[in-house]
Amino acid sequence: MAELLDAGNPMPEFETVDQNGKKFRSSDIKGKVSVIYFYPKDNTPGCTTEACGFRDSMDEYRKHGIEVYGISVDSQSSHKKFEDKYGLNFTLLADDKKEISEKFGVLGERSAKRVTFIVDKNGKIVHVFPKVSPKGHSEEVMNKIRELNIL
Repeated sequence: MAELLDAGNPMPEFETVDQNGKKFRSSDIKGKVSVIYFYPKDNTPGCTTEACGFRDSMDEYRKHGIEVYGISVDSQSSHKKFEDKYGLNFTLLADDKKEISEKFGVLGERSAKRVTFIVDKNGKIVHVFPKVSPKGHSEEVMNKIRELNIL
């Protein structure tokens, strides 16, 4: 079990697919401030609350050029259903092999733990939320990005 990555660590390199089956590489996000949030499971109450919070805040994130990525150990097809059901407007990344969760140190017994990382334009982790409460989390993340003055 890998140790939870902390601020100052580089974001690990990984490859996967998004909810639409499009190939995604971690290097795709270099040059942008990004939010990478791990969550346990599609279509569960807490995860839905958290995802809908990011959905409802996306105008604010996009205004600042910030990308949001949700990652769980669910499959690409599960992510697609989750996106469609709730009108999600950001990228969901499949980690069905549990490799990405392991690299970030967030893999629990069966799924990813609820942990959020803020990554700067150089691909360095600048803040970690190790214990996340789904309600109001997207605002908490945006407030921290402003506080860090990395826009």
